[in-house]
Amino acid sequence: MRVDQNACTGDGLCVQLAPSVFEFDVDGLAYVKDEVGELQTAAGAYVPIPLPVVDAVVDAADECPGTCIYVERPDGTLEAGGPLS
Repeated sequence: MRVDQNACTGDGLCVQLAPSVFEFDVDGLAYVKDEVGELQTAAGAYVPIPLPVVDAVVDAADECPGTCIYVERPDGTLEAGGPLS
C-alpha cells in the first residue's frame, strides 16, 4: 500500500479510518506508517497492511476524494484505490 502525495487532497478520511497506518506530515498530506509506526515520507513508499486494519485501509482507499491511496495484492494487482476505483 502507498499514498501518492501529488494527488492527496489532505481531506483526512484515511487518517480517521486507519490512524495506525496513515498520518499527516507537516505538509498537511497523508503518508503511510510502517509496522513500527514510523512515518514513511519517501515518494512512493510502500508498506504492508496489518491484517487487523485491512478493511479500514480498503475503505479509506475506496472513499479517498483524491484517489491517492493504492492497495495492491502481493502479485501487484490493484485491490483498491487509485484512479481506477
